[in-house]
Amino acid sequence: PVIFQANRTAHPMPLNYDILRNWQFEDLRQDYQAKDTILYALGVGLGQPANDPDQLRFVYEANLQAMPTMAGVLGYRGFWLDDPRTGVDWKKALGGGVSIQLFKPLPANARIVSRQRVGRILDLGAGKGAILFNERDIAEEATGQVLATVEWTNFLRGDGGFGGPSGPRPEPHPIPSRAPDVEVSLPVAEQAALIFRLSGDHNPLHVDPAISAAAGFYKPVLHGQSTLGLACHAVLRGTTGYRPELLRSISVRFTSPVFPGDIVLTELWTDGPVVSFRCRVPKRGAIVVDNGRAELGEAGAGASLFASLP
Repeated sequence: PVIFQANRTAHPMPLNYDILRNWQFEDLRQDYQAKDTILYALGVGLGQPANDPDQLRFVYEANLQAMPTMAGVLGYRGFWLDDPRTGVDWKKALGGGVSIQLFKPLPANARIVSRQRVGRILDLGAGKGAILFNERDIAEEATGQVLATVEWTNFLRGDGGFGGPSGPRPEPHPIPSRAPDVEVSLPVAEQAALIFRLSGDHNPLHVDPAISAAAGFYKPVLHGQSTLGLACHAVLRGTTGYRPELLRSISVRFTSPVFPGDIVLTELWTDGPVVSFRCRVPKRGAIVVDNGRAELGEAGAGASLFASLP
C-alpha cells in the first residue's frame, strides 16, 4: 500500500488541491484477530464495569462479537496528511464526522481488503478552513463481498483559502425537538486515547501534550473514531440491548473535542428504524457529537469489491 512516512515539519505551503484530489492508494490487505477486536472495544470504552455480561461479549474471546464501528479502523493506512506534498497544516487537522454503512456483521477475525479514495475537498475560505472527504470500502478477501463502506471527513482548520470549490455541503440530520426517549451516560477513561491509538491511528495530537497544546488544547484529545465508537456503544445499549447485528448504518458530526476523563451523556430518539442522537459532556456544557443518525434492521448484502477491479 501507499503509506508515506511522517515528515513532521512546519506547515510548508498552501494546501495542494490537485495533488490531494488525485492521491492514489493501493488496495490494502489486512488480517485481524480476536485480540485486535478486543483491543478496539477497550479503546472505545467497553468493559466498564468489568462484570457487565452485555459488554463482556465485546472484550472476551468466548463468543466474541465485533463492534460495528471497528469498520472505521479496518484498512486504515496511517496518518498520511502530514506528508509535505499535501500542503496540509496537519497539526490543525481534526475529524469532522464519520458515516459507516454496514452490509453484514463484522467477523470477530478475518482477512480483509480495503480500497480507499479521496472524495471532495471544500474550501470554506481564508481563515475558515477546509473539509476533506475520504471514502473506503472494506471487503472479505475470500469472497470480495463488501462488509462496510466508510466515509469520514477531516476538518482542516489551517487550510482555507486555496481557491477550491465551496460546496455543496451535506445537510446535517435533524434532531427531534421533543425530549429524548432514552439517555445513556458513559465514562471516557483517562487512558482511552492511549489504548485506542493501538488500533492504528498514531496521530501524536492524541498522545503528545506538546503537540496538543500547539493545536490549542489543554490536553491530548480523544480520537474522533473513538468518539464514534462511544456513540455506537450508547446506541447499542439504549436501543438494541447490545445486538450489533441490528445496526445497518451510523453517522456522526463532531462538534467539539472529547477529552479523556470526560463523562459523555448520549440523548437518543427512536422513530421506527431511525435513531437520532446527540452526545454531550454536561460538566463542560459541550455538545461533542450532533446530528447523529443510526438505522436499525436486518443486515443487507454488499456488492462485490472485486467487480470493479481492472
